[in-house]
Amino acid sequence: MGTARARGRALNADDAALEDTGLDVLRLGRRFAEGEEAALGEAYERWSALVHTLALRSLGSRADAEDVTQQVFVAAWRGRHRYDPDRARLPAWLVGITRHTIADAHEARSRVRRSEEAVTRQVEASPPSGTDDEPVAERVADRIVIEDELLRITDPARTILRLAFYEELSHTQIADRLDLPLGTVKSHIRRSLTRLRDRLEVDDVAHR
Repeated sequence: MGTARARGRALNADDAALEDTGLDVLRLGRRFAEGEEAALGEAYERWSALVHTLALRSLGSRADAEDVTQQVFVAAWRGRHRYDPDRARLPAWLVGITRHTIADAHEARSRVRRSEEAVTRQVEASPPSGTDDEPVAERVADRIVIEDELLRITDPARTILRLAFYEELSHTQIADRLDLPLGTVKSHIRRSLTRLRDRLEVDDVAHR
């Protein structure tokens, strides 16, 4: 999260881009705060390029920058009741939301990396009998999107895996947290990893 904040602070150099010599920004901000849909469209037309540029510069991905741009304007519109046009110019307020959204995107990337690493460690720690676990571990590291796997399973397995991958708790800590027998926790993790390996192996064969 510290890296994401540092990236956000690096955007300060772009504050000069907020200078606007066009229509009355204060009046547009008031229309936006009052919920006028035309004001939302005008704000998007005037400042979506700025938001996209900041996101692209920080994230390095056009797809992610497009997602951030959409999220920023959705969040701004939903939170317009919190916006005071007499205290902040609308483009400055939008850039503030942009910085938070970019930080969230970096944090999401970090969670996925931690999830990939956790799955890889689990696979390497308990390889299937009679098989070579290294190729499977490499495929997991390269291709797993842990959120997709979590959507495929139900509780308590889903909660157990979230605690293992996101909070990096040990089997014993998970058992204590959920008040479950240690053997139950181990069984859920082992079955989930087995299903994951099987699915990845099927995908690998299908794409050869």
